[in-house]
Amino acid sequence: MEKQEHPVNQVLTPEFLKQFKDSKELNNFMEQLYAQAMEQMLEGEMDSHLGYTKHSPEGINSGNSRNGKGSKKVKTKLGEVELAIPRDRNSTFEPVLIPKRSRTVEGIEEVVISLYARGMSVRDIELQIRDIYGYTISESTISNITAKVQTHISEWQSRPLASVYFVVWMDGMVFKVRQNGKVINKTIYLAVGLNSEGHKDVLGMWLGESESASFWMSVLTDMRSRGVDDILITSTDNLKGFTEAITSVFPQSITQICVVHQIRNASRYVVWKDKKQFAADLKKVYTAANKDLVNIPECLS
Repeated sequence: MEKQEHPVNQVLTPEFLKQFKDSKELNNFMEQLYAQAMEQMLEGEMDSHLGYTKHSPEGINSGNSRNGKGSKKVKTKLGEVELAIPRDRNSTFEPVLIPKRSRTVEGIEEVVISLYARGMSVRDIELQIRDIYGYTISESTISNITAKVQTHISEWQSRPLASVYFVVWMDGMVFKVRQNGKVINKTIYLAVGLNSEGHKDVLGMWLGESESASFWMSVLTDMRSRGVDDILITSTDNLKGFTEAITSVFPQSITQICVVHQIRNASRYVVWKDKKQFAADLKKVYTAANKDLVNIPECLS
């Protein structure tokens, strides 16, 4: 059965999401991230419950062992996410992250996103996970969960990318993350690519102090080191120096200002009472298939 489209993911900026025809693709991707991260946390809980890791010889004749997984749907801000919940043979495992008979897991979306952002230390990840669990579990369990999550996230961050992307959208989002024991605002840099098969893929997330062209340069360099040879079109917010950073790494790439930012910039010159009509008229321009089909409204001519 096809999943129902969920409401726009509020942890992603509306300006960024509006660049897409709908939020379904990104929401589905974020669902996968949440599911994968939460499943790794549950595996870490199971390791602590049994006292040994999966396939460890310490589990032989231990009196209890893993017994497959069960499927469970839980509610997040995105809607329902299906998770694989580990089970033990003695049926004594009581998950803390998703207690039995509970089907609601809300409030961890931003934490999970920050976990996937390159630039967090192992200690910072451990503190983020501690925020999720509070003080309901031991330090050793937190360490086990952190190890599970860190391994999975490192693999995701360094996975190879396609050699060519038709379009890559890039933008920064401000998140509250824990660093050195304090909760501070950080910018997470997000890049979404359209590949040759017509599918969108989140290429990565990177953690920085604030949005700047110099940091985007390091993001672009990381993408190239992971196998990207060329980007045909990049869509950005026209941050100063951004275009130069892009062309220094991908010289043949064409940079365009995203539609949302262009609309917002153009609207600055329109009085408030006319903005709604202006936006409706402008839509006829940027949704036209080509310039020959553009029917320029009277207010724009």
